[in-house]
Amino acid sequence: MLRLSKLTDYAVVVLVRLARCDEVQTAPGIATATGIPEPTVSKVLKALASGGLVVSQRGARGGYRLMRSLNEVAVSAVITAIDGPIALTACVEGSVGGCEAENLCPVRGRWDPVNEAIQSALSAITLADMQEAAMVRSFPLVLEPARLESSRLDPTRAVS
Repeated sequence: MLRLSKLTDYAVVVLVRLARCDEVQTAPGIATATGIPEPTVSKVLKALASGGLVVSQRGARGGYRLMRSLNEVAVSAVITAIDGPIALTACVEGSVGGCEAENLCPVRGRWDPVNEAIQSALSAITLADMQEAAMVRSFPLVLEPARLESSRLDPTRAVS
């Protein structure tokens, strides 16, 4: 199973939080607003700053702010900033020495098209898309009265 780290998930939450305010935000403030522990927020912000997604500001009014709008930040950029390059296997993208059987492997390099497809898909999704999807789940559309009434009459019928 392909699974991202919790830090990547937290990074998306932190970036979306930063986008909600135009002003600089501190790690403690973000931690309070998101429920993510402050040391974790600090670690995520440092990695995001290294990845060029946020910028830090020093001083009494210091903190962090986004470098770009959520429309300009691909999910792949967040993953790369937190977890490093996106690769399904050790032999993707010409890496050497990641596998004991690399010299004998009959599928060496055959994962590249799969990796490229995943990279392309993750690059096509922005954090604005993620934020929009979260908003739809948080505030579902009101059902039309006829559909609502028919679902009340037949409890076995699912409303989609």
